[in-house]
Amino acid sequence: MISTETHIYMVRHAESIYIHGEARSRGLTEKGLEYARCVANVFSGIKVDLVASSPYRRAIQTVQYVAEQKGLSIVEYENLRERLIKGPLYEEKWEVVLEAIKTSFDDKDYALDGGESTKQAQKRSIPVLELLLKQYAGKHVVMGTNGNIMTLMMNYYDSNYGFSFWKQTTMPDIYHLIFRDMKLTKVERIWNTPIHQE
Repeated sequence: MISTETHIYMVRHAESIYIHGEARSRGLTEKGLEYARCVANVFSGIKVDLVASSPYRRAIQTVQYVAEQKGLSIVEYENLRERLIKGPLYEEKWEVVLEAIKTSFDDKDYALDGGESTKQAQKRSIPVLELLLKQYAGKHVVMGTNGNIMTLMMNYYDSNYGFSFWKQTTMPDIYHLIFRDMKLTKVERIWNTPIHQE
């Protein structure tokens, strides 16, 4: 019996407007919306069977033009939301948060107060990914996602995807994951934001 290849395209969101405490509702900047159109161009010649997304507005907006181009609705999955390394009331400098993110890839039970560990985030997100792999076996799924949860999902299948990988991802960024029999067999970066962007 020939095993089926299932294609998942992880699309990290484009540049968004930063508003403290508005992680879920903040959308893309004008530049981010321009790059969302670039994302749609990448998929112009690729058959897409489903556009799934994190419920975060910036992730949805990054794949909205893909969905429009393909005549598909965007299906939101709450458990694909971004991983929060700290609780909403936990005020801390970015350097401290960054170090906590780094630690969380080595110690998968670690998180700052009120935050979510790597293990916890994987426990909620991987079942969604595996459900899509079963429901859309042999097909092509575009997933609007956030940088940290994207890396954690990839890390679940291959520990080489960790802090260093997360740090070099751009906004937006597109990774093509190929699965066979629920196993990740190949990852290819098919587009990323040009380094020379203003």
